[in-house]
Amino acid sequence: MQSNWAVELFLVSIALAAAVLAIAAIVLFERRSKRWAATRFAEDVAAVFLFDGQALIDSSPSARALLATSPASGTAWARLSACLSPHFGDLDIQLAHLAQAGSVTLHSTLSPDSPLVLRADLRGGLTRLVLADPSQHGTSTNQDLMAQRALADELHQLRDTVAHAPFLMWRERANGDVIWANAAYMLLASDVLGLGEDLTWPLPRLFERHAAAQNVIGQRQKLVARQGKPAWYDLTGFAQGEDRLTFASLADQAVHAETSLRDFMTTLTKTFAHLHVGLAIFDKDRQLILFNPALLDLTGLPAEFLAMRPSLVSVLDGMRDRNMIPEPKDYRSWRRQMTEMERAAASGLYEETWSLPGGQTYRVVGRPHPNGAVALMIEDISGEMLRTRRYRAALELSQAAMDEVEEAFAVFSAAGQLVISNAAYARLWQAAPDTALTEETLRSVSALWRAQCAPSAIWADLEDFASNAGDRAPWLAELRLLDGRLIECRFAPLSGGATMTAFRLRDAKAGPKAVTESDTLRKRA
Repeated sequence: MQSNWAVELFLVSIALAAAVLAIAAIVLFERRSKRWAATRFAEDVAAVFLFDGQALIDSSPSARALLATSPASGTAWARLSACLSPHFGDLDIQLAHLAQAGSVTLHSTLSPDSPLVLRADLRGGLTRLVLADPSQHGTSTNQDLMAQRALADELHQLRDTVAHAPFLMWRERANGDVIWANAAYMLLASDVLGLGEDLTWPLPRLFERHAAAQNVIGQRQKLVARQGKPAWYDLTGFAQGEDRLTFASLADQAVHAETSLRDFMTTLTKTFAHLHVGLAIFDKDRQLILFNPALLDLTGLPAEFLAMRPSLVSVLDGMRDRNMIPEPKDYRSWRRQMTEMERAAASGLYEETWSLPGGQTYRVVGRPHPNGAVALMIEDISGEMLRTRRYRAALELSQAAMDEVEEAFAVFSAAGQLVISNAAYARLWQAAPDTALTEETLRSVSALWRAQCAPSAIWADLEDFASNAGDRAPWLAELRLLDGRLIECRFAPLSGGATMTAFRLRDAKAGPKAVTESDTLRKRA
């Protein structure tokens, strides 16, 4: 946006300058002149020079053409003096009073039929020289002068606007000579120049010529000032006839932001590189923009393929060709499944376990990212699933072994939750096997036991025993079922605060055993 504004500003300045030049065009000298015979200004209004002392810092096109015809060599001031001295005999004397007068107007003495006017003004320490031919303004002098003044004021405002522009602007010839620059360029040039160097004409070059020579838009170059601090600029060059105009805007903030983003992405990439989870991030167009090495190992896709930024469908197709996704019955159903997966991932709802034909098990998670991007995370959980299956098989084997034990027993956690029971326990107490390990607690189970036994005081003792967090000793007791059968009870502490309860029916041949007042016989170990 800055570059477009700068171009529009420059085009306006050129249009206004051309208007001023067209109003005041002059013919400098007649062919009869010996020293200035070949010099003509057929289309320029006036020759305008801007000096800082004797150093030329700005000039109009006609002024540069005038300097080119000078018979003298050396500085721009010396060449201009050689051109004007024949027409203004007291030029040096009159200009010597410029510091006191502030403004001096001189009339030529060489060509009375084609008089020339030289006006010198001292403004802000700068000397401005304007060479014009009043005879070219026609018969309506007052109107021409008023129009010229209005255009001059407008041109002055435009020059002031360009001078205070926050970007650099300069014009250069085909050979690389910088023939004009705005104030921002001059200030930067004075800072870049070494000690003892002056701003002379042509102006010093600050940047490489690539942007101007190739009409490059958006080229970025680094410039190091005298203090050694680098600064970055975005350059835009345009052809202006045989010359070229170049703009340069400061790009330090953009470079800093890009550097920070690049460092962040580097850190992020290094972090992802050490993850065992495969990561693939797709942009809003579902093109792969980031992946980590683990993705290569998990999918079997080559790095060259992923580096070409394939689409999400292409990545899934490649995984399907390598049997790295669940194989559907047909391709159409698979494509529909992948479309549903993409939609679910974009909404943050996709999480699924893939059982692959090769025996591996993958956990695939899809999550939305900013700006419409989608991230897929693939994790190999084959080992985890194997351990889970082994653990489940061990539990089933242990349960089968416990079911073969004739003694009925049940184990309660420290919180009183039923965690283990066997088939003999279910037969003795008529407990449902499918609900034994769900919501059963010691309090609910003891209520079941109490309902099937004769009144006894051991229930309160059992609850106190199970809830005691200190040292506990195993103990025995006897219960009488409502049908008359006698049960031997054994209660023992387990690690972690758990409690085991075991029950065994008394042998009928042994006959009845005496029962104490509390129907309880305890043996402390």
